[in-house]
Order: sequence, then structure tokens, then C-alpha cells
Amino acid sequence: MTFADDAITWFDKNARDLPWRQPGTTAWGVLVSEVMLQQTPVVRVEPAWRAWMTRWPTPADLAADPPSEAIRMWGRLGYPRRAMRLHACAVAMVERHDGRVPSDLEQLLALPGVGTYTGRAVATFAYGQRHPVVDTNVRRVVSRAVEGKPDAGPTTTAADLIATAELLPEEPARAARASIAFMELGALVCVARSPRCHECPFEQVCAWRRNGSPALEGPSRKPQRYAGTDRQVRGLLLEVLRHATGPVPRQRLDLVWNDDVQRARALAGLVEDGLVEPLDPDVFVLAGDAPRVSPQSL
Repeated sequence: MTFADDAITWFDKNARDLPWRQPGTTAWGVLVSEVMLQQTPVVRVEPAWRAWMTRWPTPADLAADPPSEAIRMWGRLGYPRRAMRLHACAVAMVERHDGRVPSDLEQLLALPGVGTYTGRAVATFAYGQRHPVVDTNVRRVVSRAVEGKPDAGPTTTAADLIATAELLPEEPARAARASIAFMELGALVCVARSPRCHECPFEQVCAWRRNGSPALEGPSRKPQRYAGTDRQVRGLLLEVLRHATGPVPRQRLDLVWNDDVQRARALAGLVEDGLVEPLDPDVFVLAGDAPRVSPQSL
């Protein structure tokens, strides 16, 4: 039995029943799930994914709406630029691929906002191809079980892709199954803190365990603070704009946060990121709403 065989056997018995893993899920559904799952837990993504796919079951459906609707639908998932990227992807797929999610990895990577992880995840999970799909969870599993280290560092490197690829079976469909199994192990068992080693199929062969489970050297990565940050202020400003029925005057936005300097910085960041458009220096709308409204409607 190889690492992949053990992981697949475990996955077949323990995998979570998630909607984007169901038979018949489209490549678009897989792409939407992968973008939503970036930095957001599954429990929050699942209802958002269902609502998104109900409203926009194909890329063409989303591309037909302005980006403001994607931002509204994104709600409180956080990092709303992901909604803009999904909308831009949908538009690009309509323009370049007849409204379909391409199966070719290079074409996937050429889509707006699709990076190394997302492109390989879609090619693997939607089309059953053989690619190393490496996120934080996979890097941790490989680092511990194969390399004997407690963690693999904050970012994915070319070495991580090579190390993971070496563990994959040659047959593409089984390699795809192994990729999702490695990911699930990292999410549920080989977690960053308090790993459940006795539930892991690699318990007897894990190099990290055999090395005595050494702790991570240097300072541990602390969870990012949210309260009081520009991220929180951006979210409060977007909340007002998402629920507005027309242009929003600056005076209404001034009510969401007392710190004038921080609020102005957060609003300027939203404009710079393309999430918000100014109709004039003191009136704002979500991106894509500007052609349909005017300051006179205030």
C-alpha cells in the first residue's frame, strides 16, 4: 500500500458530504467552491455556494449580470475581491471558451484571478486530471508524513508541488482521488494544532511521529486580528452599499465608523480595488452599478 492508497481508503470512509463533491457537479460549481473556500471555513461556504449556484448555474448566467450583483451575493464571506474575480472569470469564459470552464490547465491559469492552486484544483477535481493540488492542508500532511517536519511554511513553493506529485498514482482518476484525500486529511486529522494522529492512516509510517513530533521552531503564526482593522471597516462600508437601493452619499458611510482617517483609507481601498465606484467625490455605488444610476436620483 502506498501513501496514496492509504489516504484514499481513509477518504472513502471518512469524507465529508459536501455539495460540490456530489456526482454531476459541474466544473463551474467546482471553481466557485474553490474560490469561496479560500480563507473561509466550509460551514460558511456551503449555504453561500448553494445560493450562488441556484442564481448563476453557469458562467454565462453570472457574466450577464453586473459585478455589483456578485458583490451583493457574496454577502459576509469576506475578502470580496474574490466575487469580482469570479465575475471576471465568468466574463472571460464567455468571451474565450463559449461559456464553459476550460479543462486545459494553461487555459485555466490564464483566467483572471486563477492561480496555481485554483487552476490545478479545477483541472483535478472537475476533470479528473493528474496534477499536484497543494494548499496549506496538503503541505502540512506531506511535510509531516514524508519529510518529518511540523509544518511546511506559509506559502506553496515549486518543491511542494514536486513532493506532492511524487505521491500521486499514475492513473489520473486515482491521482485526483488521492489529491482530495490528502486535502481532507489535512483539514480533519492532520490539523495544525492538536493533530488527531491516532485517526490518521499514516500513524505508523509518519516521519514526524517517528522523529518524536518536534514542535515548530520559531514563533508560531497567530490568527489575523479582525476587530478594529481596515478589513472590518471595509466590510461595514460594503454592507451599506450592498443593501442600498441607489447611490450612497458619503454622509451615510460616515456613520459606520468614528475614525475619519481609517474610514477614508478603507473607502479609498475599496475604490482602488474596483469594488466601489465614485459617482462624484461624495457619492458612491458598487462596481457596475454606475451606468444604471445617477447622482440626480438622490
